[in-house]
Amino acid sequence: MSEKSAPSQITAQAASGAVLVKLAVFSLSLGVVPIASYFGSLKYVWNGNATYAAITAIVAANLVLVSYIISSVMDDRGSNEPSKIPAESKKER
Repeated sequence: MSEKSAPSQITAQAASGAVLVKLAVFSLSLGVVPIASYFGSLKYVWNGNATYAAITAIVAANLVLVSYIISSVMDDRGSNEPSKIPAESKKER
């Protein structure tokens, strides 16, 4: 059997449920984590200093974004590794 073409691999990966679940989790995290860290740090850490609380929220949002990027790159590297089975040549067909 011949190897799958690149567009079919992308379609198969995009259609997988794990990718969509990961996207949904990180999307919700990108909305919830900065807001929660802002109000939490405003009240409990910085004692009402809104500037420091905003900086805390910005750092939290960037951490979520960077973790999503790293997770996606690691998943992409795992799916692009060549298979151990040698490809079928024209002579073998």
